[in-house]
Amino acid sequence: MKKIRQIFFYKDYFLDFYNEQSPKTKEKILWTFRLVETSPRVPAEYLKHIKGTDGLYEIRVQLGRNIFRIFCFFDKGRLIVLAHGFQKKSQKTPRQQIEKAIKIKQEYENDK
Repeated sequence: MKKIRQIFFYKDYFLDFYNEQSPKTKEKILWTFRLVETSPRVPAEYLKHIKGTDGLYEIRVQLGRNIFRIFCFFDKGRLIVLAHGFQKKSQKTPRQQIEKAIKIKQEYENDK
């Protein structure tokens, strides 16, 4: 399947989270990444803009009752830069997680 977008791992922020996950969770994360990279229109169920932010998105992964969020943002339209991930335990995304992702995005933009 042809890639429409490319996922880019910035530093180790995402990998630190990924490496802590179970094999089944890792498999589901990779499946979701393939969907995001190859779907002409990614359903909001899997990729959604975070309200009140400047270009911050979350890749949404669900495995059974476990819900994971991986923050990301776009660079040059087709490159998705991963910030960090966490396991969601409440309805609302914790503000500190969003702020961490914003800091990573700023760091990425400063490094370019």
